[in-house]
Amino acid sequence: MGYALTLQGSDGARIAGFDNDHSVGRRKRGEPQDHRHQLRTVRPCDYQDAATLLADFWMLVDAVLKERGVLK
Repeated sequence: MGYALTLQGSDGARIAGFDNDHSVGRRKRGEPQDHRHQLRTVRPCDYQDAATLLADFWMLVDAVLKERGVLK
């Protein structure tokens, strides 16, 4: 089962998020893996549970919005 949590800019480009839609790094091509997107950086992450995933997502959103001057 797949998931995607995404913060997108007004142009529709992904700014930040989490998903498990594709492989990352040295994983076999096509083998899904939990990972985090922040701007153009993609890093593997460990999925623990839905509550932790949501908390991590909102912390990432807050950090990105603060970095861009949207939040203080």
